[in-house]
Amino acid sequence: MDWIDALLIPAIQSLVVIVGLLLFGYAYMTLVERKVAGRFTLRYGPNRAGPFGLLQPIADAFKVIFKEEIIPSEVDKPIYLMAPGLAVFAALSAFAVVPLGTSFTLFGREIRLYIADVNVGLLYLIAVAIVGIYGIILGGWASNNNYSLLGALRTSAQVIAYEIPMGLALVSVAAVTGSLSLVEIVKFQQRVPLVVLQPLGFLIYFICALAEANRSPFDLPETENELVSGYATEYGGIKFGLFFMAEYVNLVVISCIATALFLGGGQWPFVNPHPLLSLAVFVAKAAVLIFLFLWIRASLPRVRYDKFMKFNWTFMLPLALFNLAVTAVGVALWG
Repeated sequence: MDWIDALLIPAIQSLVVIVGLLLFGYAYMTLVERKVAGRFTLRYGPNRAGPFGLLQPIADAFKVIFKEEIIPSEVDKPIYLMAPGLAVFAALSAFAVVPLGTSFTLFGREIRLYIADVNVGLLYLIAVAIVGIYGIILGGWASNNNYSLLGALRTSAQVIAYEIPMGLALVSVAAVTGSLSLVEIVKFQQRVPLVVLQPLGFLIYFICALAEANRSPFDLPETENELVSGYATEYGGIKFGLFFMAEYVNLVVISCIATALFLGGGQWPFVNPHPLLSLAVFVAKAAVLIFLFLWIRASLPRVRYDKFMKFNWTFMLPLALFNLAVTAVGVALWG
């Protein structure tokens, strides 16, 4: 393998994915969410900046970038400045192992619709997700603000609660497919998507993903009615924009991961689609999941914090253990 295959093509793919998909997706996810929430609540949503409000994300970006930067005097400045970047870095890094479709040949070279095929891809995703949580925890701690510190503590407790059921759901996927590589897991679903074999695992992952992305009804680390804005209370301007970006990029990434793990990625059962068509199928599946996230936010009220913790420890964890046990027995008998 020459340097073009080893370095240049992955670098171009990373640039296209980060700039063309995730950052563009982040900008317009804000518009889509405001439009969807508007329709759910009988409003129009943004409709002034450009036709149908399509220039609203650009206006918001300029507003955030040029806002006055205010840094409180008592913060731990190095960590305070590093935390938003750490959250964004983790959200972008998670996408590296997600296969968006089948490979194709261009100018005699194989172009794969993923950046890296890591044989421990599931473990990589869990590890990167924890790094993103560190950004939130460090931001809340470094702000030297009681509301921010409470938001950081809620984040750490929330992670301990939902990460275990999510990890068990992913272990069930690995048990069925016999691999930790997302590329191999997608190939396993050529005939039937894993959501058919693992409906309970998909439900557990989906609920835990709401908490991981800090989405309602589990946006407890930043509750405006209780903690002002939680871990982000002392952040403004572009630093707040980076935390905001991390949340929306996480929403896109989590939907893409669920598409790859449970919905067959860019494949359609018993059909071998063209690479571009497989990419369109992948995007369509992920878009349906994103809409479900938005629908839930517009429909369900925020839960009480102690209720959320009790829900995870007394319901989600036993359910995930039950699903893993049934999966293990099924694999042993018919695998």
